[in-house]
Amino acid sequence: MATFLYKMGRFAFRRRAFVALAWVVLLALAGFGAASASTATSSSFSIPGTEAQKAFDLLEERFPGGSADGATARVVFKAPDGQKMTDAAHKAEVKKVVAELGDSSDQVASVVDPYRGKAVSRDGSTAYTQVTYKVSGMELTEETREALTEAGDEARDAGLTVEIGGDALQAVPETGSSEIVGVVVAAIVLVITFGSLIAAGLPLLTAIIGVGIGVSTIAALANVLDLGSTTSTLAMMIGLAVGIDYALFIVSRYRAELAEGREREDAAGRAVGTAGSAVVFAGLTVVIALVGLAVVNIPMLSKMGFAAAGTVVIAVLIALTLVPALLGFAGAKVVGRKARKRMESASQDADAKPNMGTRWARFVLRRPVAVLLAGVVGLGIIAVPAGSLEMGLPDDGSQPVSTTQRKAYDLLSDGFGPGFNGPLMVVVDGDEAAADATVKQVQGMDGVAAVTPPTPNKAGDTAVITVVPKDRPSSAGTEDLVHSIRDSSGDNVLVTGATAMNIDFSQKMNDALLPYLALVVGLAFLLLMVVFRSVLVPLKAALGFLLSVVAALGAVVAVFQWGWLADVFGVEQTGPVMSMMPIFMVGVVFGLAMDYEVFLVTRMREAYVHGERPGQAIVTGFKHGARVVVAAAVIMIAVFGGFIGSSESMIKMIGFGLAIAVFFDAFVVRMAIVPAVLALLGKSAWWLPRWLDKALPNVDVEGEQLRKELGDGDGRGDGDASSEGERELVRA
Repeated sequence: MATFLYKMGRFAFRRRAFVALAWVVLLALAGFGAASASTATSSSFSIPGTEAQKAFDLLEERFPGGSADGATARVVFKAPDGQKMTDAAHKAEVKKVVAELGDSSDQVASVVDPYRGKAVSRDGSTAYTQVTYKVSGMELTEETREALTEAGDEARDAGLTVEIGGDALQAVPETGSSEIVGVVVAAIVLVITFGSLIAAGLPLLTAIIGVGIGVSTIAALANVLDLGSTTSTLAMMIGLAVGIDYALFIVSRYRAELAEGREREDAAGRAVGTAGSAVVFAGLTVVIALVGLAVVNIPMLSKMGFAAAGTVVIAVLIALTLVPALLGFAGAKVVGRKARKRMESASQDADAKPNMGTRWARFVLRRPVAVLLAGVVGLGIIAVPAGSLEMGLPDDGSQPVSTTQRKAYDLLSDGFGPGFNGPLMVVVDGDEAAADATVKQVQGMDGVAAVTPPTPNKAGDTAVITVVPKDRPSSAGTEDLVHSIRDSSGDNVLVTGATAMNIDFSQKMNDALLPYLALVVGLAFLLLMVVFRSVLVPLKAALGFLLSVVAALGAVVAVFQWGWLADVFGVEQTGPVMSMMPIFMVGVVFGLAMDYEVFLVTRMREAYVHGERPGQAIVTGFKHGARVVVAAAVIMIAVFGGFIGSSESMIKMIGFGLAIAVFFDAFVVRMAIVPAVLALLGKSAWWLPRWLDKALPNVDVEGEQLRKELGDGDGRGDGDASSEGERELVRA
């Protein structure tokens, strides 16, 4: 593979105008497709195989035209202290609002009069009207939204408190200026790393082109494939991070080849043939992790994974083709003046001061046990909060207390009871007698606040019963009630609704986590075993990942669930961690963690197969790879951290989780625990049974065969350049 990539790199360098034009055309086509596509609607949410989904499907079949795809809004009215909503003046104001909402837009399907629909609290202090729309929240026009928000202005002037809940006011999430700050930080890190504006700009430019193609393609296919806005945001987040990193590694290796006196075209070919091989396998691990989300069998999660994986594939292809093409345009400017002087001084002075990576590797080699214990114990302590993980799906109760959605939620809880915001829909697949029997059975259960009479369909073979729990939707009591209804009823009684869907979703996430881990870690273990020709190195990589991801999950629980440092990260409302967060973070972080494993340890493996001692190979790997890996990690942390400023709670949580996980994995696991373990294992780290060595394909990720074909001999230059102090350290 290295030989093929070498030829690809040289071709892209020679035909740089053609390659660059091809990518620009692809970007233009994707942009045109996105611009001409109709506005994306909100993606449908389903959980195949769960009782809640079966009930929902039955409702769509037996109650045609009654689908809940349209947006809804609850306009909640609260009378001043000492007054009631049944007072004549307040009643007139509410009826006026109901009339205005009914005439506000042709997108309105119905508006319920609270005085006819029994939507007034027992104490008379609170009332609400429910507005149902013909389209989803994403399809509502700005005029419709404005009419909704302005409908209660006159009632407010009359002294009523008016707040609005529901999904009608949900808009496309905004990431804020912090996302731009993340890119700016990445640019600064690249300039410091390369000492050249041209070299720093290349990874940014190519990453933006790749993300532009990926996100535009997602936007163009959003309606066809039923993709939500969150899908493109996550694809942008991951594509931007890996796109910068992959280009960074190619450019860094290209500059290293130039420093050894290679011709520019040959240097580009060698960079793609060696670092490009690592990029391909690193990209494969990310793709495996993202595509593996399909095993959970949640369509929304699977689409997010496939879309993000497609963006990663584009990032890999751009790193292998567009980056060497742009290097051809850049000329000698890819190496800044200061960098050239540094290269010359380093080549002329064999006793030059070792870089930070070399000094750190020597430190770890001297104290491997202490470094290993410090890293493992430290991450273990941070992981402790993960034991208190509570999962759920966000609703209006998880909104910031300053929002009208949260205020409406609290008003309804105070006026109608905590469980009113999360009613259960009990679907009875039977006649009127079966429905009445179910009502009597449910009424006698603990945790039930109210049960409505059954609502049959026209055929009389199905009925819907609304059950209001005593406890809030996310409480353990409500979850117990759902299980009690299901356990005590026959197969013809199904429980659904937002609360039941939440419970089933969380359970499905829990059930899928171990199989998903087994699949992703197993496939990646085999892939890394092919890359490193070792059993213990991939095992160490997998165990290190598990440690870093559990620690990251502990940090997420501490911030978003417990509220530690919540103000620092802009978390206005704490609550359960979103159900999909753990499994999604496992998938994404595993792929990204393997990136650093491949890039850093490949250099060590390359030095080892070219004749260096195990400890000396560790030093060589850090000497050449630590600076670039640190820069890549800082860039990825900055990009992910930029999404913490999002107004969407899911994006904010994922941005924080990925950023802190990359920090733990890159700086604690890969930069500390990995060299400590390799130092303790010695030659055993690279052990592979002979029969397995013969069975595994030889992909030559280190470029050993490529060196022989190019006449470089045994390629032991790195070992010859090692200082005598390093050799003495290894012997010691």
